[in-house]
Amino acid sequence: MAIRVITGTVRLSYAWVWEPKSIQGGDPRYTCKLLILKTDQETVTRLMDAEAEAEKAGIAKFGASWASKKNSKLIKDGDLEDDVSCHGHYVINTGNKNKPYVIDRKMQPIMDTTELYSGCYARVSLDIFPFNNKIKGVTSQLNGLQKMSDGEPLGGMSRSKPEDDFSVVEDDDFLN
Repeated sequence: MAIRVITGTVRLSYAWVWEPKSIQGGDPRYTCKLLILKTDQETVTRLMDAEAEAEKAGIAKFGASWASKKNSKLIKDGDLEDDVSCHGHYVINTGNKNKPYVIDRKMQPIMDTTELYSGCYARVSLDIFPFNNKIKGVTSQLNGLQKMSDGEPLGGMSRSKPEDDFSVVEDDDFLN
């Protein structure tokens, strides 16, 4: 049983939502790290409640011993991360083998892959559920993203669009 959660506006980091990426030799997945401001109590409460509900579902599905062996937590404290962009936030790593939908504020599909990037702000649809593998715990599945606004790109790279850098060249004499 999965619990659907729609976040408030969060910042995206390591946003691999256009092409799947293999992490440590695993199956390619569409992934994203969500940076949730610690002051966004509404989103934090929804996520913590969903995690608690998924833990109860895990005990019901996998037995009481599952809880004592659980060693994976959904929501992490960003202040404990080495990455300073995580500080002041709670962090969730999420992904999916299937491509998530990406829409704008008017619910129109975003086709331009430069429009959703690490550093922009979005609302995110997640399914929260327990799992029982070598590692046991609660995880999330990335369903889709709704871009809310631009933000300073993360990762030290500045973003530009062709129209910001170049203009139309009318002259055919390209050697001058």
